[in-house]
Amino acid sequence: MASPKSRIPRSRRGMRRAHDALTRQPLQTCPTTGELMRPHRAYQAKDGAIYFKGKQITAPKFELEE
Repeated sequence: MASPKSRIPRSRRGMRRAHDALTRQPLQTCPTTGELMRPHRAYQAKDGAIYFKGKQITAPKFELEE
């Protein structure tokens, strides 16, 4: 089994792990529907239609009741 030749100090270990933190994706509002969406991704709106870059890709699956 592999074992380290010498002990790694806490500071060196911390420097290596400095970039491992996960960041939360920023959310944007869709210009067409006004819903929150992740940038550069297609998303399904409340009416069941799929939108990408503010354009409708698929037809709505059902009508929303207002």
